[in-house]
Parts: sequence; structure tokens; C-alpha cells
Amino acid sequence: MANIVLVDDHTLLRNGLAGLVLSLGHKVLFEANNGMDLIQKINETLELPDIVLLDINMPEMDGYETASWLKKNKPLVSILALSMYDNETAILRMLRNGASGYILKDSHPQDLQLAINAILNKGFYHSELISGKILHAYAKPDEDAGNMLKAHELSDKEIHFLQYACSELTYREIADNMGVSPRTVDGYRDALFNKLNIKTRVGLAVYAIKTGINPKITTKENI
Repeated sequence: MANIVLVDDHTLLRNGLAGLVLSLGHKVLFEANNGMDLIQKINETLELPDIVLLDINMPEMDGYETASWLKKNKPLVSILALSMYDNETAILRMLRNGASGYILKDSHPQDLQLAINAILNKGFYHSELISGKILHAYAKPDEDAGNMLKAHELSDKEIHFLQYACSELTYREIADNMGVSPRTVDGYRDALFNKLNIKTRVGLAVYAIKTGINPKITTKENI
């Protein structure tokens, strides 16, 4: 069971979503009308949510700003964007701003359950929508992708980890495949977050694809 917060300015839709979340066996901690309302309520609550279901188009403070605020001020809270927008710009911007997944409002309830479970168990949700939009946007690496990679001065082991980060493996499984401890993998991840100014694993995958880093074949090896 996940503790979930709903952020959407449409009351009827939000109430219907609350009922769906409850029917899936999760708990709704509270609901908010927009980002400003969320900030006020989340700062007053004693129990942080596991996941915030976040709309994009809202008054006062939209989903992009809200996602950035959450990742800066409440980094342990995961964000699942829930929107009608299915264009690359909206999806990639939300992922860059800290969302761990993206799902459309007209998705089947089972898709929502899959997304919630994936974020709880793996920390991210790679749907076909996300994968397709990322691959389409970055089908060809940038002309100066090599310079971008060089400028960030990534170590061989960090690049090696980035290859695994594009897969569906959990961090613990990545550690097993790389032949290192989970704490070492956490170190690679945090170092890359800082170097690349990226906030989520999905963001790491976007960077890897953009710079032409190929996903790693998931077989046991030592480094």
C-alpha cells in the first residue's frame, strides 16, 4: 500500500481519482488544487507521501514548478505525472524536473497500478509512452554529444553504471551485475546526479541516450 497525494485543479476528476486510488488498495493522504496548495499542506503534515500524482496544467503553480520544488525540498517523495498531454516537450520536461514516471489521464486503471507499483519497487516507471518519446526525441545523439560527455568528466565506472541505468534492473540488481556493493552503486548514482544536475533515474536514461551511451546487456560480470 502506498501513501499518495493527489494534485489537480479539477475537483470532480480529483475526487474520481481518489476513489480509484482507494480501490487499488492505496491510501490518499490529502488532495491539493495546485502546487502552492500542495506546498502548504505537505509542510503541515507529519507523514510524507510515497508518491505525488501530479497534474501539469494548474493555476498559480503548475506541475513543472511543483515537480522541481518537490525534488529540491522533499527528495524522498516520488512524482508520477498524470496529464492529458502526450507530447515530447511535456513528457521530457516533467522527467527533467524530477518526475519518476508519466501516465496519461485516459489510461486504464491497471496502468496506474503498474506505475505505482513500479515506482514503489524500482523507483521509476518506464512506460511505452515514455520510452517511445525519449527514443524519438533522441534517435540521433547531438553533434556535440562527445564534448558534452567529456565536459562532465565521467569516470569509466560511472559510464558503466549509466549503461545499466537504462535497463529495467533495480539498483540492487545493477550492483550484482557490476560485481560491486549496493552502496557503491548508490555512490555512482549520487555522483551522476550532482555532476549532471539530474534528479531522477529516468533523467539519467535521457542523458545516456542523448550522448549515445548504449544500454548494457544484463549479464554477470566484474569490473
